[in-house]
Amino acid sequence: MERTLVILKPGAIQRGIAGEIIARIEKRGLKIIAMKMAQLTPEICKVHYAHLLEKPFYPWLEAGMTAGPVVLMCVEGCDAVHVVHEMAGATNGRKAAPGTIRGDYCLSAQENVVHTSDSLETAEKELKRFFKEEDYCPYSSPLTPFLYAPDEV
Repeated sequence: MERTLVILKPGAIQRGIAGEIIARIEKRGLKIIAMKMAQLTPEICKVHYAHLLEKPFYPWLEAGMTAGPVVLMCVEGCDAVHVVHEMAGATNGRKAAPGTIRGDYCLSAQENVVHTSDSLETAEKELKRFFKEEDYCPYSSPLTPFLYAPDEV
């Protein structure tokens, strides 16, 4: 099973749609094994978005990510990184397909309600950035046989 990071951005919290996004993740059959609310700092944003520091939009990105609390989640499941990233949709909400989180809940490339890891390597780094080992609460679900074939788990 893979683990991936999901950040519900300040806009999702302010708009009161965090529960809807969490429900979509759970209804898909993924498990949330760690979750907490936090206030991101400019310092952590500079680390988390280091690959975007030189982009002209970075100041807006940092301002948006530090504007209010976020919800940080570790989501677990078969191919979780790919599945969650596809559920999020295109970064620009105007280009995201209907049915994706961004396609249904935003119209902005910047204020796009959710961050998801884009690769297994990125997910591992990002999860270590926000969670300690003791933050994880893995659990067994009696629904697993109804979510996956025996050779998938």
